[in-house]
Amino acid sequence: MRFFVATLLATASLLAPVAGFAESADVEAIIKKVDTKNFNITLDDGKSYQVPEDFDFSGLQAGVKVVVFYTEVDGKRVVNDLDIVQ
Repeated sequence: MRFFVATLLATASLLAPVAGFAESADVEAIIKKVDTKNFNITLDDGKSYQVPEDFDFSGLQAGVKVVVFYTEVDGKRVVNDLDIVQ
């Protein structure tokens, strides 16, 4: 039993750095384009951010300054949260 637990802990410690790749990041920028059909927002940094299908686009339009919290998944920036900067 001790060997099993030791092996499990060793495996977990080896795989722990992999979890670091899924960390969230944030960016503050101005919206350049809102694409409600494709659930996509483009910011003035030139990058595109995918939003969930149930995302509420109200108040979002070109020229609005936002802070976007996102995670990179399969090379795409997926929005976790979005705040409008007043």
